[in-house]
Amino acid sequence: MNTTSMFYVEADYLNNLAIKYRTAYSEAQPFPHIVIDNFLPEFILEGILKEFPKVDKIDWQKFDAAAEKKLASKHELQMGDMTRFLLYQLNSSVFINFLENLTGIDGLIPDPHFEGGGLHQIERGGYLKIHADFNWHRKLRLDRRLNLLIYLNKNWQEEYGGHLELWDEQMSRCHKKILPVFNRCVIFNTTDFSYHGHPEPLNSPEGQTRKSLALYYYSNGRPSTEISSPHSTMFQVRPGEHQLLQKNSLGITAKTAIKKLIPPILIDAGKYLKHKTKI
Repeated sequence: MNTTSMFYVEADYLNNLAIKYRTAYSEAQPFPHIVIDNFLPEFILEGILKEFPKVDKIDWQKFDAAAEKKLASKHELQMGDMTRFLLYQLNSSVFINFLENLTGIDGLIPDPHFEGGGLHQIERGGYLKIHADFNWHRKLRLDRRLNLLIYLNKNWQEEYGGHLELWDEQMSRCHKKILPVFNRCVIFNTTDFSYHGHPEPLNSPEGQTRKSLALYYYSNGRPSTEISSPHSTMFQVRPGEHQLLQKNSLGITAKTAIKKLIPPILIDAGKYLKHKTKI
């Protein structure tokens, strides 16, 4: 690993950011979020951009459907050294403290598996329709609470498109369009109604893709006002748009949904009693 990859996020810098932006975060519409430019030292993202895999260089997970046309990779062994080291930092205690102070969400838990996250890349003509994200991590059995996106697109022009759109709960209008420019970080709450996406086909020059890093954060339980059955990505139709097929990749069953609502201590007690019966 080269020395430039040995970068550690600074607690004081992050603490100052949290203090600066937490009121704006909580009051943002259509749901809590913040956009932070020049988020990290530029040389870090310059190095990550250099090692970002080309479309034909790794085994990308390919999505090609009415609701999404994109590439993704969550596999660490397909990432370069600098990318992996930064992702580890974004899952660190120092960074989790920053996210908790910024958002007011306590007990955040990172995802070492980068489920649904990691590297994202969209080619010309690609898109990701407006949606609410999956809300339940099957392996960790945790509730998804936050999204963090870092864009890696140098010299990105307005006419290329690729804006991240934030829509209201009624899907009546787009409140904000965020251009995915280099070193721009977007953090937002994940609920059943935090509708967002990149719905318009990308109009970048041929061979110039929309690149980003994505991380998601979880908690063991969530406020009662946000509780619903576990679900996969829920795509939404914009005004004047044709009906989209719902994605149902998680395969959530009724049994899983019921287990999610049972406090972990009761599940553990049940397992213990079952084990004692067998002895």
